[in-house]
Amino acid sequence: MNVKTLLNKIKIKKTYGNVDQEVVDITTDSRHASEGSIFVASQGYTVDSHKFIPNVVEQGCTVVVSEKYLELTDNVLLIVVKDTLKVASMFSHVLYDFPSQKLTTIGVTGTNGKTTIATMIHHLTRGLGKGSAYLGTNGFQVNEKVTKGVNTTPETVTLTKHIVEAVNQECKSMTFEVSSHGLVIGRLRGLEFDIAIFSNLTQDHLDFHGTMEAYGYAKSLLFSQLGQDYRKDKFVILNADDKFSKELIPVTPFEIFTYGIDNEADFMAKNIRESIRGVEFTLVTSFGEYEVHSPYLGKFNVLNLLASILGLWVQGYELDDITKAVINMPAVEGRLEVLDRNLPIDLIIDYAHTPDGMDKLIDAVKPFVKQKLIFLVGMAGERDLTKTPEMGKISCRADYVIFTPDNPANDDPKMLTAELAKGATHNNYVEFEDRAEGIKHAIEISEPGDTVVLASKGREPYQIMPGHIKVPHRDDLIGLEAAYEKYGGKPSED
Repeated sequence: MNVKTLLNKIKIKKTYGNVDQEVVDITTDSRHASEGSIFVASQGYTVDSHKFIPNVVEQGCTVVVSEKYLELTDNVLLIVVKDTLKVASMFSHVLYDFPSQKLTTIGVTGTNGKTTIATMIHHLTRGLGKGSAYLGTNGFQVNEKVTKGVNTTPETVTLTKHIVEAVNQECKSMTFEVSSHGLVIGRLRGLEFDIAIFSNLTQDHLDFHGTMEAYGYAKSLLFSQLGQDYRKDKFVILNADDKFSKELIPVTPFEIFTYGIDNEADFMAKNIRESIRGVEFTLVTSFGEYEVHSPYLGKFNVLNLLASILGLWVQGYELDDITKAVINMPAVEGRLEVLDRNLPIDLIIDYAHTPDGMDKLIDAVKPFVKQKLIFLVGMAGERDLTKTPEMGKISCRADYVIFTPDNPANDDPKMLTAELAKGATHNNYVEFEDRAEGIKHAIEISEPGDTVVLASKGREPYQIMPGHIKVPHRDDLIGLEAAYEKYGGKPSED
């Protein structure tokens, strides 16, 4: 594409150099800039990538977008604009021919449940024989191919390229976890959503948003960004059991569908039967009832599944076909995942890292605890600490509690565990500054028949340590290795 075509999208800019150039790629990562690509520099939270402009020029890149003027060689086009990342969004969607308009796009937002709902929709779509892509905390997945990522919602250019790949692989739909952080800083600019789903709103990320009101407003951006164009078929799916849903109703003009267990909704789960193997329930709609057999544990996963079923139904899939596909769905990685059912203990990992998420996690496992419930939880560093004592209190619903740090970053791990311990309601707890040692301790004190839950990280593959250095760490592998050493068995090769 000729750069002139892209420049027509911006009214206010200054250009220095030859605008008559052909480009085939755009990037915000200086390491990937080369001949034929556009490099977009920006002032980030930790790095100002303007300093890498001389490097990209040496690499052969001759089109640079910047927020300030720099003296460059004559063969380089410098485009100076007010907001480089917004321009990166515009350019990427135009350059790649508006890829989000070529498949059905589903955005899932909320404090808890985003990963599970988005993954369930992906699995159900595959189970119905259609091409599907997923982008979120567990990485980027096209059909069965998985690529791990860093952020729940990646920066705009990377996100757009993922959509292009999904389109090229003939995916019918793509489901996105939509973080409040990503919405506020504009990582989803230009993405044409068809379906928006809300799970819940509970306290989290106040270190970034400041107040619950601001946090809720950030979530609402997904629904307002559906637009106002009735020529397009768009749908909104809300959790009737979460009080914040009513705040989202006036945000969008499109048809709203609700799901719930306790409150009246369009899709309701009745006659819920739980076991350690999963949940069965009756799906009740205004046009019929359907028996659902789910492999997922917990009442909160019934809500997640209802949202997912609705996400398929509004696309035109038949409920008979959807409910049949539920039976064969694989586990959602790191979400209430029983690691090895052959062990004499129930060893479970989960991502719960908020008071609400932990409460629901314990609700889900408690009915099936045969002996002791051993619960390990961590608190993240450099985050809002006001929720921490409540997390410690909820943890003490278990018989034995282990407090650890979780991605401590530059915070003192001992301070983080002490904040958790402030909320303890019994003395049957210990604190470990090293999370791995805490996990090993949980296994060491376990006995056959016990349930051991490792909460707050799921399968996250690292710990963020001082200096924001990412150190390899896997709760599941550490827990399994300790369990196999104690009870016999073989560690996973995963």
